[in-house]
Amino acid sequence: PEVERIITDLAQRENMPMPKLYYVDTLVPNAFATGRSPANAVVAVTTGIMEILTESELRAVLAHELGHVKNYDMLVSTIAACIAGTISYIAQFAFMFGGNRDGEGGNPIAAIAAAILAPIAAMVIQMAISRSREFLADEHSAQTLGSGKELESALLKLESWKQSAPPLQPSPTDEVTASLMFANMFSMQGLASLFSTHPSTADRVKRLRGLDGRPE
Repeated sequence: PEVERIITDLAQRENMPMPKLYYVDTLVPNAFATGRSPANAVVAVTTGIMEILTESELRAVLAHELGHVKNYDMLVSTIAACIAGTISYIAQFAFMFGGNRDGEGGNPIAAIAAAILAPIAAMVIQMAISRSREFLADEHSAQTLGSGKELESALLKLESWKQSAPPLQPSPTDEVTASLMFANMFSMQGLASLFSTHPSTADRVKRLRGLDGRPE
């Protein structure tokens, strides 16, 4: 009932159709939205996030998720994934069947490098798009509620939970759906962060404070 009340209010404020609501029975605190358009959107929350967030923090998270819906982020992510897959396929095809116009084989080292690097570059671009959409949804939440303070508080609580909980080993399903979640509980550090679906919590908090004109 609490989530339904919040979503109803936010959807009316945004002049959006009421999305379908789902409840996921897991202690891992998170939320997500999906659906290719506002007309067929789905918003879900977990047991864990409802237990650790206040109502105002939860409202900020749900405003973030409706931002994804309003910005057609599922459609954007699908197109990005298709483009990345196409680039990978073309690189593999060129490696297997490439050659110059004289019928002689091309440079094998260049072919191998292209076959390896092109899919990696495509994946990096896809993940960069995903991270940019998270920033945009954070901005939507802050603008909708007039401040990013509650979303910042929610992010810091989830980050604290992640740091205190035993390390989570993502299943294949977790890895596939990580980009949908409000927070990536399996985020990577250093160079590996290039392949993360989400910006770091520190970067998101810094961005929110900047939007509010608060010290970073």
